[in-house]
Amino acid sequence: MKKLFSIILLVMIIQPIYSQNSISGSVTDNNGIPLTGATIQIIGTSTGVTTDIDGNFSINVASGQTLKIDFIGFESELILVDSNDVLNIVLNPGIELQEVLLVGSRNYNRSVLESPAPVDIVDVSELSITTGRSNFNDLFQYSVPSFNATKQSGSDGADHIDPASLRGLGPDQTLVLVNGKRRHQSSLVNVFGTKGRGNSGTDLNAIPTSAIKRVEVLRDGASAQYGSDAIAGVVNIVLKDDSDGLSAGLTYGAYSTAVGGDYAQQFYDTQDGWEPDLFNIEGKNRIDGQDKSYDGNTVKVDLNYGTSLGENGGFVNITSELLTKDRTLRPSFDWRKGYGTAAVDQFQFVVNSSVPLSDNTNIYLFGGRSDRNTDAYAFTRGAPGEDGDSRSVASLYPNGFSPHITSKIIDNDLTVGVLSELNNGWIADFSNTYGSNNFHYYIQGSNNASLGDASPTDFDAGGHSLQMKVTSLDFSKYFDDVASGLNIAFGTEFRSENFIIFAGEEASYAIYDVNGIAISNPSLQSPFIDTYGNQPPGGSQGFPGYTPENEVNRSRTNIGFYGDFELNASDSFLISAALRYEDYSDFGNTLNFKIATRIELNDNLAVRSSISNGFRAPSLTQIHYNLIFNNIIAGRSERTLLAANTSTVAKSFGIESLREETANNFSAGLTYNNGGFSATIDAYSISVDDRIILTDIFDATSLNVGADAAQFFANGVDTRTTGLDVVFNYIQQLSNGGSVRASIAGNINDTEIQSINSGNLDELTFFGPFSQAYLETAAPDSKFSYNLNYSKEKLSFNVVWTQFSEVILQDFQWVDDPSTASIDTATDVYEAVGSLDFSFKYDLSPSLDLILGGTNILNTYPTPQFDGWTDQGGLSDAVQIGSDGAYFFTSLRLNL
Repeated sequence: MKKLFSIILLVMIIQPIYSQNSISGSVTDNNGIPLTGATIQIIGTSTGVTTDIDGNFSINVASGQTLKIDFIGFESELILVDSNDVLNIVLNPGIELQEVLLVGSRNYNRSVLESPAPVDIVDVSELSITTGRSNFNDLFQYSVPSFNATKQSGSDGADHIDPASLRGLGPDQTLVLVNGKRRHQSSLVNVFGTKGRGNSGTDLNAIPTSAIKRVEVLRDGASAQYGSDAIAGVVNIVLKDDSDGLSAGLTYGAYSTAVGGDYAQQFYDTQDGWEPDLFNIEGKNRIDGQDKSYDGNTVKVDLNYGTSLGENGGFVNITSELLTKDRTLRPSFDWRKGYGTAAVDQFQFVVNSSVPLSDNTNIYLFGGRSDRNTDAYAFTRGAPGEDGDSRSVASLYPNGFSPHITSKIIDNDLTVGVLSELNNGWIADFSNTYGSNNFHYYIQGSNNASLGDASPTDFDAGGHSLQMKVTSLDFSKYFDDVASGLNIAFGTEFRSENFIIFAGEEASYAIYDVNGIAISNPSLQSPFIDTYGNQPPGGSQGFPGYTPENEVNRSRTNIGFYGDFELNASDSFLISAALRYEDYSDFGNTLNFKIATRIELNDNLAVRSSISNGFRAPSLTQIHYNLIFNNIIAGRSERTLLAANTSTVAKSFGIESLREETANNFSAGLTYNNGGFSATIDAYSISVDDRIILTDIFDATSLNVGADAAQFFANGVDTRTTGLDVVFNYIQQLSNGGSVRASIAGNINDTEIQSINSGNLDELTFFGPFSQAYLETAAPDSKFSYNLNYSKEKLSFNVVWTQFSEVILQDFQWVDDPSTASIDTATDVYEAVGSLDFSFKYDLSPSLDLILGGTNILNTYPTPQFDGWTDQGGLSDAVQIGSDGAYFFTSLRLNL
C-alpha cells in the first residue's frame, strides 16, 4: 500500500511535459460512413475524446504518443502520432481473431443494432471507475434495468451470495458466459426468505469488475444456441485484453446511518403500551456498542497490468483486486438486533491471455480465483429463563445473543483453447473449461444449547461445493458471396458436473444427552434438561451443521449438438435459425429451436422479432440438497427437514422426480439509429412451465424422520412473464470541445402465476401467498434509469436517476402466525422510490485521475414496514434500492 501511495505522489509532483499539437480528423467505416461516438484515447493516459455526429474529432497529443481508436463492432486501430495534423481513420468491421464473438450471434460481422435480438453493451471498465460501486451486482443493478439484485439480510447463505436475475425470472434462468464460455454456478441454493428462493445461480460478484472490459447482455431466450439456463437471456463477460501498461485504483467509501422519518414512533403507537427495545436507530443503540454516523466502510484496491507477447498480437492481461467492507446495521427489533448487510473481505485474481502460434492460429487461456470471507448476523436468540429462550445457554449468554453466520467462499475457473482459421476459411474453436465453487459455513458467537455449559461458541458447520467441466468444439464460416452474406455455425459440447455436501463437526448438528454424548438412540439416552426445566435444541444456533446423513456426492453428464445460420437474404432482410439437441444422464433429452428476423425499413429504422423454445435442467443442488434446521414458526422453534427430491420422504408426499423447466419465448421490437441518436424498443413474452420451487412447510410429525415439518423442491408452478425494454442513447459533440451523452433505459415487467401444480396436496400449504408474492415480485413492475454525462478535456461528471415502481409483498405473518394472516393484514406496500447517483472526475495529470461521488445521495429507503413482520426482520424487505442508504466515495486512478 505504501508503494502505491508513493507512486501516486511521485506522479503528482513530477508530471511529464510534452510538446503537444492539436490533431483533427475523422473516423469512418470502410464504406465511408461516419462513426459517431468512436473513442480516441492517448495510450498510457486517461485523455481521450469521442467523435461527433459527423465522425469528426480533435485532440491535443504529443508527437511520438500512440492513439487507440475504438468503436463497438469494429477492429481497434493503433496510430503512432507524427508530424501530421490531420488523421482520417478507417475502421474495419468485425473483430480480431483472438476476441470473442458477440453474444447471441456467431457471426463475426454482426453489430449491436444489426442484431435480430436485443443486446446491451455495458462498458464496465468505465462504469466501475465513475460509480464507485464495488461489485458486479451493484454495478448492474443501476446499469441494466432488466437486471435485478438486492443485498439480503437474515437469509443465511443468500446474505453472502446475492441472488441476481434478468426480467424477473429466477437467478438460475440466466446463463453466464466469460469470453463466450460457460461459467460455473454457485453450489448455494437459496432456501430461506429471499429473492430466487429455491434457485441456484451464478455468483457474479466472484468476478472482479476491474478485470472486465465490457459485458454483453442478450435479453432473449437462447437455449437453442447455448443450452440449459438461457431462458431469460445470456450475460457474456468479456475480460480486459489491454497490452499497454499498468492501471491501479484506490477507492474508499461509507454508508450513512441516518435513515430519518418517524417509523419508530409509528411502531410504538400501534403496540398498546408495549415498547420493546429498538436497535440501530439513526446509528445509535447498535449491537456492536458503537454510535456511528457512517458504517459499511469500504476499501477497494485494484491493479491491472497488460503487456504484449511477441510481435504478432499476443498479450497477457492480469488483474488483482482486494476488497474489504464492514457490515451495515439498520433499524430493527430485539429479536433481530443485527439487521443489515454482511461484512466482506475478498481477494480476486484474473488472467486473460492469447498467444499466436501462426498467422491463423491462437492459443488462449483465461481464468482466476476468488477468495471471499463474509460475516452476517443471524436472528437474535433471547435471554434464557423459565419463560425465556431455551436456545441460549445462561452461563454463556445471560442476555441472549446474535449468532454470526460466517463463510469462506472460493471460486476457481480456468479455460484453455485453440482458435484457428482453417485453410478453407472455416474458423475452429476447441476449448476446455473447469470451474468450481466451494461454500464453507463457520458459525461464531453461538452455542449448542443441548451441551449446556460445555458448549463451544464457534462451529465448523460444513458446506457444499459444485464442480463443472466443459469441452466444446465449434466451427463457423461467413460466406460473403451467398446472397448478401451467410454465416453458418455448428458444434458440440460435453459437460460434467459434481455436487457435494460435506458434514460439519459433531457439535454443529448433534443433540446431546445428559452425559454429553450425541443422541443416536433416543429410547436409551436421556436428553439434557437445562436449569429451567427445558429440553434445549441441539446444533449450532444461527445455522445448523450438515450431518453425515446429509452428505452427498453426485455427478451427471450431458452432451449437446447445435447448428445455426444467419442469412442476409438481401441488404435489408436478415433471417437466422438455431437448433440444439441435449441429452442428460439423469433426466433425458431436449430439442430446442430459435428463429429470428430483422428487416431494415430504411437506412435508420429496422424491426426485429424472434420466437424460440427453451429449457432449464434441474440443478444437481435442487435434486440432492437436504438439511435439518430449526425454523421459527408462530414464535416457537420447529425442527424442519428440507428433504432431497430423491428421498422416500418426498415420495411419501407425492412429490415427483424433478424434470426440466420448459419455456416459450417471443419478442418483437425496433431499432433506430440516426447520427448521435439510437433507440431500441423490444416487447417480450416468456411462458415457463414446471418452474422448480421450494415448497412451503408440511406437517411431518407422523413420519418419524427426526423433524416436525418437511419441505421439498418440486416442479410447482407455471408462470408467464411479459414486458417491454427500452433504450435511448444520444451523443453530442459541443462547440467548446466537450461532449454530452444522455440515455434513458427502462424495463416494464409483469410475472404472473398461471397455475400451481400441487397435485393432491393443499395448495396454500404447498405454495402459499407469502411464497407466491416473492416469486411474482422478483423484479419491480418497472425500473427506469436516466443518465446524463458531460466531459471536456480534464473534467467529466455523471448524474443518474433510477426510478423503481411500487412493490407489493405478503409479509412473514403468513408463516409466523397464519391464523391471523389475511390479504388485508399481511400486505406490505413499498411505494415507488428513486435513487440519485452523482460522480465527478478530474484528471490531475495525464496519468492520475480523482473521482468523487455518491450513490443514493438523497438517502432514500424503501417504504418502512416497521411492524415486526418483514421477512428480513428489520426496517424493510430486500426490495428496490435495498436498506443501506446513501453511499459516498472517493477514488484515485493511476494509468502508466
